[in-house]
Amino acid sequence: MKTPQRILLAHGSGGALSHELVRDVFLRAFYNPSLAPMADAALMDQLPPGRLALTTDSYVVQPLFFPGGNIGELAICGTVNDLAVMGAQPLYLTAGFILEEGLHIETLERVVMAMAETAQQAGVQIVTGDTKVVDRGAADGMFINTAGVGVVPLGIDLGPQRLQPNDLILINGTIGDHGMAVMMQREGMNFGSALESDTAPLNELLAALLATLPGQIHWMRDVTRGGLATVLNEWAESAQMGIELDEVKIPVREEVRAACEFLGLDPLYAANEGKVVVAVAAEAAEAALEVLQRHPMGSQAAKIGRISTANPGRVVLNTPYGARRIVQMLTGAQLPRIC
Repeated sequence: MKTPQRILLAHGSGGALSHELVRDVFLRAFYNPSLAPMADAALMDQLPPGRLALTTDSYVVQPLFFPGGNIGELAICGTVNDLAVMGAQPLYLTAGFILEEGLHIETLERVVMAMAETAQQAGVQIVTGDTKVVDRGAADGMFINTAGVGVVPLGIDLGPQRLQPNDLILINGTIGDHGMAVMMQREGMNFGSALESDTAPLNELLAALLATLPGQIHWMRDVTRGGLATVLNEWAESAQMGIELDEVKIPVREEVRAACEFLGLDPLYAANEGKVVVAVAAEAAEAALEVLQRHPMGSQAAKIGRISTANPGRVVLNTPYGARRIVQMLTGAQLPRIC
């Protein structure tokens, strides 16, 4: 029997084609001792001491491939980063695929190999998963769900309760790269620049930060959907403190700024997939900035604001013209289907 070149409904039947797909695509790319038995659940070694961290996310980005990444790389980075900003060491991931009938198997293989390479880069293993096939037109080619398990080492405590007045807020690089790269690809626009997504795993960078400055890092969040403005509004609301931002200090690529101006968008709300904001004790801010800037994922890190007792629950932006404005949380969907 000739091997199908596209996904068929029979690939989701649990029969011979399902077995071949799992063996030839997923197991070949993700192989590790926990996955190899292909049992109903993965058995892992004893976890290191600390608190268990668990997260899950689904990825429906369109298009599947965009400058700087693809849905598979995005799925690994997003879940790894959700664990890392909690102070956890990411260890194990699951991967669930919803495939549309008619999808080229070569396309699936490209995505799966990108996932395997990114997981290796992040030092995590994909230990179990699932595949379903839906009718043609029901899934835009492919949706992916990942869940992640990690361990927060003893002594690490992050959260809104740790924020203190005058804590400084750092970001590890430019904002809006992912959202604009996906939008440009989706709409077929070209501003004459090589604008790419910032998709990247941040666990190594954040582990170095926590190890170098124990007790000085108070809170971290990865900046994804809703952009920088939404994340900081969530901080302000949770801690019931104010946040003051300096607009001129927020790093934005000129290509992103130009694209946002053309489309009538605000970079503060544009999505990212390799950016983290960090609240750090004021006396440790310079040291934290140095740690970030020494790493490739933080070479453009900057201090962009501070925690304040004024305007509790609000984010205030100081503009280059001496004015101040309230930055609201994102309402509506500025850039849908970007992750």
